[in-house]
Amino acid sequence: MKNELIERLSDKSAVIGVVGLGYVGLPLLLRYNEVGYKVVGFDIDQEKVDSLNKGESYIEHISHEATKKASENGFEATTDFRRASELDALILCVPTPLNKYREPDLSFVISTVESLSPYFRKGQILSLESTTYPGTTDEELRPRIEDRQFEIGVDFFLVYSPEREDPGNAEFTTQKIPKVCGGYSSSCQEVGVALYNQIIDRIVPVSSTRAAEMTKLLENIHRAVNIGLVNEMKIVSDKMGVDIHEVIQAAATKPFGFVAYHPGPGLGGHCIPIDPFYLTWKAREYGLHTRFIELAGEVNSSMPRYVISKITAALNEHKKSVNGSHILVLGISYKKNVDDMRESPSVHIMSELKKLGAEVEYSDPHVPVFPKMREYSFDLRSVDLNPEALSSYDCVLIATDHDKFNYHEILENSKIVVDSRGRYLEKDAKVIKA
Repeated sequence: MKNELIERLSDKSAVIGVVGLGYVGLPLLLRYNEVGYKVVGFDIDQEKVDSLNKGESYIEHISHEATKKASENGFEATTDFRRASELDALILCVPTPLNKYREPDLSFVISTVESLSPYFRKGQILSLESTTYPGTTDEELRPRIEDRQFEIGVDFFLVYSPEREDPGNAEFTTQKIPKVCGGYSSSCQEVGVALYNQIIDRIVPVSSTRAAEMTKLLENIHRAVNIGLVNEMKIVSDKMGVDIHEVIQAAATKPFGFVAYHPGPGLGGHCIPIDPFYLTWKAREYGLHTRFIELAGEVNSSMPRYVISKITAALNEHKKSVNGSHILVLGISYKKNVDDMRESPSVHIMSELKKLGAEVEYSDPHVPVFPKMREYSFDLRSVDLNPEALSSYDCVLIATDHDKFNYHEILENSKIVVDSRGRYLEKDAKVIKA
């Protein structure tokens, strides 16, 4: 069965299923379609499914032309998980958030596998791409497959291959980002490599699913810890009257041994704010306390409060309180030049300011209408920026520094600008660094 499946994957006669059609699943699906595979996309969101079947994209950096072309090439989306039996490969790209106790929430992964498993058949491969802790593939997916009387590595194949999408990054597309892949067994690994090597330039095999799971966590915890460091350096530098952004620019001129990380209002995106908690939770099972990682998490989690304290202080200087002040938040996606709002610190700041009695609005060229979110609800539309609008606010916060903003116009027409992204390096009485 292994050789037959590898042959079908290699000659592109295999049918590929991608489950979860968001910022990870949709680009992956389009790439398989682009190189000639028949692809079926699965999602529980009927609106997404309907949009894709009409050739329409709901993600800003993925064009309607790309989804329309995929639709014309035979791609179809569905909410019907019974169609899993038609597939040779299933790739899971579903969310793995944290629960209210900041513990891993694998409910989307588990419910997806349980919905699909009645339709598994011999000769298929299942790949999990969602970020998770080491052991998930082996401890959560494997038993549910074996319950169907399959022998993994013989008549059913299982791998973990972490997603590495960077939404909006035109340089590193799905094809160009090296793909780590770890199989449950050596035969699973062979099939896993065959699954991906037709669509991605470089496959990086590792010895196990656990090694692949840990690789993903290391990548993002490395970033989270270093951002925590510069966020703490920002606070110290501010107290000493030093601009941390100037310092980082200068330090980055060292040609070896230094990598520039930049402070901000908090971590955002699906991976970096969440991954450290997945590892610290799993480490406790082994009697280990990841103090270094947890400390960085505390620093990063405190950044929205730090920004709010700067807004409060700036308003106080103008004899105003936060309560009743009219505040404009610039940029509500988690990073610049995209519409991705997952775990955005901007939204957390908006929510906390609202609790303090502020009248909060936002402007974001990438998010024209505030979307439905699990934790936050705002009935708002993006404010069009112009001199008259800017001058009407008591305070303007640069939360996400999109390139489409006119920073000269913002500074010229705002009463107070709280800059959490280091856009203004020159000193100005209106600008408060945060």
